[in-house]
Amino acid sequence: MSGYGGGDQAGDEDRTGAGGGNENGLGIEREYRRRKKPPRRWLLVMAFALGNFVLQVGRHFDALPTWLLACMAVLVLTSVVWVTLFMSRGRTRVGPDGIAVRGAVFERKRSWHDIYDIRVEPTPRGGGPSARRHVTLLYGNDGRRLGLPHLDDWQLDDPHAEVADLLTAAARHRGMTWERRPEVEARIRRRAGHRKAWEHAWIGAIVVLLCMFAVLVALIVVHGEAPVVLLLVCVPLASFAALAALLNWRWESQVPRSLRESEPPPAVRRG
Repeated sequence: MSGYGGGDQAGDEDRTGAGGGNENGLGIEREYRRRKKPPRRWLLVMAFALGNFVLQVGRHFDALPTWLLACMAVLVLTSVVWVTLFMSRGRTRVGPDGIAVRGAVFERKRSWHDIYDIRVEPTPRGGGPSARRHVTLLYGNDGRRLGLPHLDDWQLDDPHAEVADLLTAAARHRGMTWERRPEVEARIRRRAGHRKAWEHAWIGAIVVLLCMFAVLVALIVVHGEAPVVLLLVCVPLASFAALAALLNWRWESQVPRSLRESEPPPAVRRG
């Protein structure tokens, strides 16, 4: 199968994991983990963003409150540690009992009877030249979704074909066909709409925070003081609350286009 060892015997053994050859598994046991390094362009973009952030903070270091500097340092350090742990520990294990997903810290499991569908979906805005273009998501019968680490086009040559093969192998363990049910699709769309509403509210609040940070620096340079709490806490929180209320009220407009389609491409959903 694509993305694992290029078709050689060693790649096939690694693809099926420790359970390769187990007759009870019937080829379903497999593990997806990081085998390839992230694209060099992606690493350069991340390094540039981090370096620019440090440079901008250093330019105004003396003018910024100590508590703000501490919060930014903790945020940056936490993000770096989380990404490092996820890339080293994150993996997706598939077996006759279901799917286990391990992230940076925690591990979550889903049995086949609780799994409604597994879909390869495009990343928001299709991704840039160095970003992932497709990710794989597990949907439960309650409409909740769970990302499957490293089952994407960074680690696999053809994630659509891999997921189609996985769905075919899992059909007998699931006990039913991979057919769509309108009531579950409605739950998926509703949860997706509210999830996007919260995401867009956070993005809007971060944009407001950055604008208020620029205003703060300007006021300190010109007047020597500025209302830090008002600009960096009250205004961003107020904007987040307003955006969250508005977008959640209009959640239907936030549903991704891929979930508005009545039927997905067959290769995405089933063998």
